[in-house]
Order: sequence, then structure tokens, then C-alpha cells
Amino acid sequence: MKITSTIVVALKALLRNPTRALLTALGIVIGIAAVITMMEIGTGSSQSIRNSIEKMGANTVLVLPGASRRGGVNQGSGSQMSLTQDDCEAILRECVAVGSAVPVVNARGYQIISGNVNYAPAQMVGTAPEYLTIRNWEIADGRSFTAREVNSRATVCLVGSTIVREVFGGKSPIDSELRIKNTAFKVVGVLKSKGANMMGSDEDDVIILPWTTARLRLTGLKTGTASNTVSTAATSPSALYPGEGVAFYPESDSDLVTDTLLMPKFIYIDMIQLVATSPAKVDAAIEEVTALLRERHRIKPGKPDDFHIRNSAEFMQMLTGTTTIMTNLLLGVALISLIVGGVGIMNIMLVSVTERTREIGLRMAVGARSRDILQQFLIESMVLCLVGGVVGILLGHGAALLIERYLAWPIASSPEAVVAAVAVSAAVGLIFGFYPAYKASKLDPIEALRYE
Repeated sequence: MKITSTIVVALKALLRNPTRALLTALGIVIGIAAVITMMEIGTGSSQSIRNSIEKMGANTVLVLPGASRRGGVNQGSGSQMSLTQDDCEAILRECVAVGSAVPVVNARGYQIISGNVNYAPAQMVGTAPEYLTIRNWEIADGRSFTAREVNSRATVCLVGSTIVREVFGGKSPIDSELRIKNTAFKVVGVLKSKGANMMGSDEDDVIILPWTTARLRLTGLKTGTASNTVSTAATSPSALYPGEGVAFYPESDSDLVTDTLLMPKFIYIDMIQLVATSPAKVDAAIEEVTALLRERHRIKPGKPDDFHIRNSAEFMQMLTGTTTIMTNLLLGVALISLIVGGVGIMNIMLVSVTERTREIGLRMAVGARSRDILQQFLIESMVLCLVGGVVGILLGHGAALLIERYLAWPIASSPEAVVAAVAVSAAVGLIFGFYPAYKASKLDPIEALRYE
């Protein structure tokens, strides 16, 4: 028999008893529908978890200055002045694995004054506008400061919701002023609330301002350890505009760390915060940044770096572990569902072989070969599984949409999952239909014809 004739005979055999064919396919329909629903819900949950972890800094990298030595004593990481805004711009320009990078100046430890309220925020950060994107901050009210305001050292700032509550009594602070170290800052924006981070710290207890303003007006150039810090911040007109003979931007000097008589250039930053284009590109970004900074700082081969790079390794491990767990869960559910459906297919096909023993014997008596019988029952099994798989895909996707609509669970469709479901349906029909088909093909024609 030709394969086309075998297919026609198999389809006619299925249509002779549509109720049994429907019940036979029902097991695979339920199994595939459960798999599709779980895969869409699981994929959506994985993406939601991935986005949440990335928002916490899974692909964020910190570049910190190295440690300086004074009198043979290591002053600790960050005490050396080795990072500049030019380094940050070079990273953005030349490192393809880096998505965004901003300079950061830490200005914590200062009190803010507004009216009769004194308050010490947990965080005070001088940076660039792109810092909000890196840290996934959103503006709830007002606006962010601009690159032009950074270049002009404008006295503007953004405040978190905790600052709004504690300093401004919950009222909108837009266009209000607050004083930090005898400098009045205008509030131009309020950050959307984030709550506490994984360490329990209040993310909303923060003030963000241009890094140039923070360096010039607040911190100056900090050198040495915490107990021996020299600040060169300009706090008076005479200091801000020195007279003739004192260069406002003197040339860099090798003794700049210890020489505090001259007002240093306000180009040094406390760190560079950057974000890789994806969590998978973090290692590549670190390699590119390391090579670039060693070249820019003229560090000879074999010499230690004058900077340190830190990444969120724990977040990356959490991300990998979470994705692995979700994948294994989906595979387990898919395996159990398909095995149940396959066993149902095998059971019904064995019953069908028993019921059609005389038919099989008659076909073999008039010339059908064992291969023809094998092909017929395999085709019947695969047709049942493929039809059940298509119906199961539609039902599973519909169930996922209902869950998303009424339970607000995140889902994500995957064309690969649909193709895999169809392929698995055919494979289940082939695997679990082989034994009944093989049993039918090995029947003795004489014994089959005698069967009642």
C-alpha cells in the first residue's frame, strides 16, 4: 500500500468512532493545554523576576578609585584621586558592552535645612541625569535636572518621598528651597517611591543633585581617611572667585594628594557607575573598562590598577538560580502532563487493536504487510496527538489570557513553545503508539481471523 492510502485508511478508522477518538485525544489536549498555560505563566513570571532583579542592579558595575599611601599607611579604597569625568566619557565612547555610565560624587553626612526643620538624609548623591535610568528611578512630580545644569553647576536637586514627608510635611516641594552647607538648592523634582532595598535601607531617603555642584559647593576634593579629610569646597565668594595669582584650575600635580595649598581641579569623582547592555555582558563590560582605564592611566604591564571594579555578583547568582528553578519547574510539569497523556493514548490504542483483531487479520489475509499495519496504527496515534496538541495549544493560550485578565498574573507568549508543543505531540504519538502498532503488525492472520 502507498503511504497516502494508509493515511486514508487510518483517518477512516478514526472517523468510524469519533467519540472514542475524542476521548483518546482528550488526555493529550489536557496535557498540552496545561503545558502551554504553565509555560506562558512561568515565562511571564521569570521575566517579571528578571526585571525586578535587574532593577536592583544585576547588571550594574561600580568603578572605584584605588587606595593611596601616606607615610607608608594604606589610606583605603577610594582615597586615591584616579577617576575623572573624562574617564567616564571615554567608557561611554569606547566600551561597546556598556549601555550607560555616569560620574558619582558622594556627599552624605550633610544636614539639610528648610524653614525650621533640620534633617540628615541617608543618601546625598551628585551625579548626571542618566543616573535615574541606571537606578530605575522615575519622576513622580516635577522634572529631572538637565545636562546643561550639570555643566553650569546649577544649584538644583531632586528629593525622595521620605524627604518630602520629613522636611516638607508631605506637601509638594517643587520650586521650594532647602539649604545644604550654606548653599540654597531649588527642588525641581520628586522621585517616585521605591521603599526599602534588600538590605533594609530606605531608598526614598535621598537627595540627587548635579555632580559638579556637589563637588564645587559641598564636598570639594576629599583626600585621606575619614579621620583626616581635607575639603576644598567653595563656600564663600572669596573662595569661589580667587584673586589674581591663584589659578582656579591649576595643572595636575603628583603631590596633589598632600598639597592642599592650591585649589585643585574639580574634575575628580568618587566613582563611576555604569550599566552593562545586559546581565550577560557584565563580564565583557568589566574587561573593556579595565583595559581602557589601564591605558588611559598609563599603567604598565604587571603594575596594579589604580582603581577597583565591583559588580553585583550576588544579584547575578540570584538571577541565574531563579531562572534555573523556573525552567526545571516547567520541564517537570511538562514531562508529567505529557506522560499522562501518552499513557492514555497507549491504553486506548491497545483497546483498539484488540477490538479490530478480525479487521487486521482480514487485511493481512488479502495482502497487507506487517509494515502497512504498523504504519496505519502509528498514523492513527500521531493524528490523535497532533489534533490534540493543536486544540491544547489554543485552550492553553486562552486559559493564560484569562488568568492574566482576571488574576493580573504576568504571562509571556513564546512561538518556540508552540512549535515545541506540536513537535512533542507528534513524538508522544510516535512513542506511545509504537507498541500497540507493533503488536497489531505481529498478529498471525489465521489466529486473527478466528478471534471473536
